Amino acid sequence: MGSERVERRLAAILAADVAGSCRLIGIDEEGTLAQLKALRKTLFDPKIAAHHGRVVKNTGDGALVEFSSVVDAVRCAVEIQRGMAEHNIDVPEVKRIEFRIGIHVGDIIIEDRDIFGDGVNIAVRLEGIAEPGGVCISDDAQRQVRGKVDIAFDDMGSQSLKNIADPMRAWRVRLGNHARAAEPTKPAIKTAQLLALPDKPSIAVLPFQNMSDDPGQEHFADGIVEEIITGLSRMRWLSVTARNSSFVYEGRSVDVKRVGRELGVRYVLEGSVRKAGNRVRITGQLIDSITGAHLWADHFDGGLEDVFGLQDKVTASVVGAIEPTVLEAEIERTKRAPAVSPVDYIVRGFASLRTWSREANAEALQLFRQAQQLDPNLGMAYAAASHCYTWSKSFGWLTDPASETAEGARLARRALELGRSEPIILSMAGFGIAYLEGDLDFGGAAMDRALELNPNTAATLGIGGWISVFRGEPDLAIERVQRAVQLSPVDAFMFAWGSAGAYALFSLGRHEEALSWVEKALRERPGYLPAARMIVASAALAGVPERPETSVARLRLLEPTLRISNLRNQIPYRRPEDLARFADGLRKAGLPE
Repeated sequence: MGSERVERRLAAILAADVAGSCRLIGIDEEGTLAQLKALRKTLFDPKIAAHHGRVVKNTGDGALVEFSSVVDAVRCAVEIQRGMAEHNIDVPEVKRIEFRIGIHVGDIIIEDRDIFGDGVNIAVRLEGIAEPGGVCISDDAQRQVRGKVDIAFDDMGSQSLKNIADPMRAWRVRLGNHARAAEPTKPAIKTAQLLALPDKPSIAVLPFQNMSDDPGQEHFADGIVEEIITGLSRMRWLSVTARNSSFVYEGRSVDVKRVGRELGVRYVLEGSVRKAGNRVRITGQLIDSITGAHLWADHFDGGLEDVFGLQDKVTASVVGAIEPTVLEAEIERTKRAPAVSPVDYIVRGFASLRTWSREANAEALQLFRQAQQLDPNLGMAYAAASHCYTWSKSFGWLTDPASETAEGARLARRALELGRSEPIILSMAGFGIAYLEGDLDFGGAAMDRALELNPNTAATLGIGGWISVFRGEPDLAIERVQRAVQLSPVDAFMFAWGSAGAYALFSLGRHEEALSWVEKALRERPGYLPAARMIVASAALAGVPERPETSVARLRLLEPTLRISNLRNQIPYRRPEDLARFADGLRKAGLPE
């Protein structure tokens, strides 16, 4: 009895699939399918035909393609991904279609124009470990294209693929980076000594990967990284790895956890630059190198007409986002570990402070004082302690106002002696001196210096909004507050920034807008006295019918000693007209003289 002959041949197999297709279809099924159909017609099929491939089958959100040459398969994959990158540059991230592509060369079985076998299975599994927008190829495929294509590869090492018996070495195509030949990527540091973490939060900024087909973009990407390193280095509470150390990893495939061990850092910032036409997209992500958790990610688009302007925009946004993100991560970390270093005590103090109670504020002050004892020259410990007194004044927790405000101002001045070049210290201490002592010249100068050193820190901008209110600069106050909100839209101190914005609007006679802003602040933090006063004054001058929260009766429950005559003690206005307007509003609402 005869057996049917099985047809076999050696072929290069390309497997492609849409990353996150279920999510895309769930958002917009018809739109996604229409996009896929259009992309298949205008990009996918023409590229395959140009490189002599055969579409074996389409799978709705993917395809299986056969090539007689692995060189053709790799070139086709690269052109498809570059074409997709160009297509996506102006597409909102939530609607963006990105392919993953896997390539293997091996023996296949042909039956009724379909193909089967390990050659197909391995290509499909390689596609599964490729990054969205990326290409992953087998070691067999990489050996055959080595020296034949002007494309670089990163060695992914041995990979365990689903339903494939033995681990296989795999390679990641470095899209857009030209190389004379595809060579294995060497380990980042051959004999790296693993470093212990320093006693304060630490970060390394890795070289951003150039994902475009323009080698000239390497300089643009390196420039952004250098600017980010410089910006982060201004935050003295943060240990930032020097450029020479982090750039050892340029052009290499890295394991973030290993980078953390080799450089002795907890946090790693990595990113990429992708150019299409005269537009460029820069992406970045912050990773905890100990746990591998992704803490922050974002992308920025812009034109290349003003390269330095675009670099400044990206640097400002990244640096502005990193500081609060790292602080949040450190707060969570210190909840699970005992405090050891001065910075640990400071971070724990901020965690206590942000529960907004008299008892927690007192606990935070003690933690900041412990940090001072461990390191008497740590300016942040004094600035943070001074901040406890400004919050005590803002929430009505002072028991001996004269001595406590004097102590808060003393701590602020000591912080400035120790941290004259640290923006966050300058801003916190400057605010303490302005708010507690009423010295707007000294405190304002410290704030101006903070923003000169780093104009991209949300906390500094938010506090700076208050300084501008005090100095009679309402337009500048609004500008600073809006920038702070843009940089850190869910910040724990949003209620204070919003209140500063309300005071600025009130000074401009925009009473209804001021009321709207301060209502949001009070919903978040009902006991915040500056907001409690402003909601009464703005509602009165806006002519809004009295409600419980806008009544003087409620305000006097929160602040029984408040009178028109002592308003100057509560907010150190420089311009008499600002104080007069505020007094008029509260007087109209019924506050006694």
